[in-house]
Amino acid sequence: MLNRFARALFTRIFTPTAGFLVRRGVSPDVVTLIGTLGVVVGALAFYPRHEFFWGTVVITLFVFSDLVDGTMARMTGRSSRWGAWLDSTLDRVGDAAVFGGIALWFAGDGRELLLTGLCLYCLSSGAVVSYARARAEGLGMTANVGVTERADRLVAILVATGLDGLGVPYVQALALWGLAVGSTVTIVQRALAVRRQALAETPAS
Repeated sequence: MLNRFARALFTRIFTPTAGFLVRRGVSPDVVTLIGTLGVVVGALAFYPRHEFFWGTVVITLFVFSDLVDGTMARMTGRSSRWGAWLDSTLDRVGDAAVFGGIALWFAGDGRELLLTGLCLYCLSSGAVVSYARARAEGLGMTANVGVTERADRLVAILVATGLDGLGVPYVQALALWGLAVGSTVTIVQRALAVRRQALAETPAS
């Protein structure tokens, strides 16, 4: 949902930045790598120490590189399957760092075993959501349905974690429960969509 409604807006906002980098010969792949490194450092340096607010600020700044590198690739005519693969693969690395960093806090000084498990479930189920779509497309089908896509999951956990860092109670736990349920529902939705397509392709006996 957020992919559809927010991407166009933020792309327009960051187009001048993309143009500035293109004019200075910066490669979109470099922006992708730096953005992912920033997300990983922000998540693993701040979240395990319970610095949820500042960690979220750092991560959010680097998350927008995902829009900048795509705009740069279109400006330079360098959009390619390699760039798409690199971007998608490093997105998974960033997601792992965000949920992993939160899980490290709950597993350590946070002393919340249930929330540790929820973080790990959100991480793994989010990976399955992405894999279900990629595998379907590899088989010539589509699975682009679901109540929670990657952008929805990332925005929800970052907003909730930032608010928790400001002292708002329960919001992070509620977000984790919501993401766990939403990811599970999305997996089922994608499984059913692929099954319908597979059955429609099966010749009648």
